[in-house]
Amino acid sequence: MMMVKALFFDVFGTVVDWRNSIAAEIDFFSDEKGLGLDGQAFALSWRRRYVPAMARIRSGERGFIDLDTLHRENLIEVLDEFGVKGLNDSEVEHLNMAWHRLNPWADSVSGLTRLKSKFILATMSNGNVKLMVDMAKHGGLPWDMILGAEIAQSYKPDPETYLAGCRMLRLAPEECMMVAAHNGDLVAARALGLKTAFIARPTEYGPEQTVDFKAEHDFDVIAESMEGVADKLDC
Repeated sequence: MMMVKALFFDVFGTVVDWRNSIAAEIDFFSDEKGLGLDGQAFALSWRRRYVPAMARIRSGERGFIDLDTLHRENLIEVLDEFGVKGLNDSEVEHLNMAWHRLNPWADSVSGLTRLKSKFILATMSNGNVKLMVDMAKHGGLPWDMILGAEIAQSYKPDPETYLAGCRMLRLAPEECMMVAAHNGDLVAARALGLKTAFIARPTEYGPEQTVDFKAEHDFDVIAESMEGVADKLDC
């Protein structure tokens, strides 16, 4: 643990509350337009398309496409599913940009600020650079660097996603720690030599959550919040 110099963070679900943020945007838009949408149901349906869309890229079925583009493609499908017709291009784009306006969990900014006093903080997200930068500005997230899918031209858990981040910082994998609320993300990072920290986010998916209520492996750090990670790393 004394070797760790940089912390890599999963962002969606670990640092920000995507479900309630998207649901609130959809509810507001729906009320303005008289659409009668259920924001929570819409947010979950949109997110369900996330992993399959990336899987087609990881498998080689499609070349690399950034997450903003994938989100918009998926949004068109969800609008059709919910029977929403007649939105113009600017309205669709406004909804798609909701991912740029996600709100942090209550403990995220304070915990990250403490961690920043000792470590390099970098995103290790499937989000593209513009998305991550806008989200950081919106939520006050104190990143030192934006790393992840767009840098590696691949999506997690492809090994290149993690290793490209290490190379960008000129650090060995064992000098980096992956912080995430998802067991699978940490298992993939640990297999490459990175240290690992699990944060429990048991309400990420609301009633649809079936996994990641707790750490399912012996990770280096296990905490209930970002503040808890800072406590365990002596920040």
